[in-house]
Amino acid sequence: MDFAFDETQDELGELARRILTDKVTHEHLKAIEARPPADRFDRDLWATLADANLLGVAIPETNGGMGFGLLELGVVFHAIGTTLPYVPALGTLCGAALIAEHGSEPHLGLLDGIAAGTTTLALATAEHALYDDTAPGTAATVDGDDWVLSGEKVCVPYAESADRLVVSASTAGGGAVFLVDPAAPGVTVTPVAVTNKEPQAGVTLDGVRVGTDALVGLADGAALARLVDITTAMTCALLYGIAEKAMAIAADYGKERRQFDVPIGSFQAFHQRIADSYIEVLGIRLSTWQAVWRVAEGLPAADELAVAKAWASEHAYDVTFAAIHLHGGMGVDVDYPLHRYYLWARDLELRGGSAAVQYAAMGERLAR
Repeated sequence: MDFAFDETQDELGELARRILTDKVTHEHLKAIEARPPADRFDRDLWATLADANLLGVAIPETNGGMGFGLLELGVVFHAIGTTLPYVPALGTLCGAALIAEHGSEPHLGLLDGIAAGTTTLALATAEHALYDDTAPGTAATVDGDDWVLSGEKVCVPYAESADRLVVSASTAGGGAVFLVDPAAPGVTVTPVAVTNKEPQAGVTLDGVRVGTDALVGLADGAALARLVDITTAMTCALLYGIAEKAMAIAADYGKERRQFDVPIGSFQAFHQRIADSYIEVLGIRLSTWQAVWRVAEGLPAADELAVAKAWASEHAYDVTFAAIHLHGGMGVDVDYPLHRYYLWARDLELRGGSAAVQYAAMGERLAR
């Protein structure tokens, strides 16, 4: 494959970076973090992204989007990873990509609102001790003309502000994806505190009845597997952006901070640590874009996704930790922007399975 982006993809990435860099400053993030967690959705930024049509990158033009694909969406997520804004991008944009591919007519109407910035989705797939997202413990059974959902989801970002929850569940025919109104009877949303300060919640589904139009695609496992692939690929793109930015912050600090009348970046130990980080970031870049490209092309990507997620999980942590170490005491100052990248790297490390989970999955496939 060719890892060089075309002119359109480069321009898309530049547009996303320019908007996010201008809007998402350290002081802006501090002001948002001073709010209660439920109010940390940066709606002004979300509206700006919608005005630039960046929320519609993977949404068809007939629904107000740009009509691009997942590779272009990955470019946007990389830019998001470098700035870490408080927006429901992962759930909304990955959910929108799935709806564009598998949604029926009732679902496609949501895409207009997503592209316009007026509709958001929350990804409700994580569960306690769940290491295989394609076999959720949440159950969906047929009762007459309805589906009945029961189960518990954990750490659902932006669940309190979402218009729909993107819920994974197991059915008699396999895994499935449902779009559930968070205000529906039987749905309980309970805010939880998390280390990266993102607004998250636990979601309990107690006999929630939804119509057949809530099902995205078929209940045969295909739509859920596709959702897992898309979200894993975009999570890797986020981690790539996080690691790259943390390394850049550390490198810039090494040029400015002086010790013994010389920049600390001139010391050999600093060189070695930054060089290691640079190699790790390149590894994340290589494995991420390979996985994103294969997912975008609809090619088998199980091993490529596992490699990308394992490498990104391990080495985004390594790079952010090294950046903190190279800053000395400044690195652990929460009034300095670097801590966010470390906290987000640790959070995303576990979403969709840590490196150990990915290696175990690859081992099982090799042993078959």
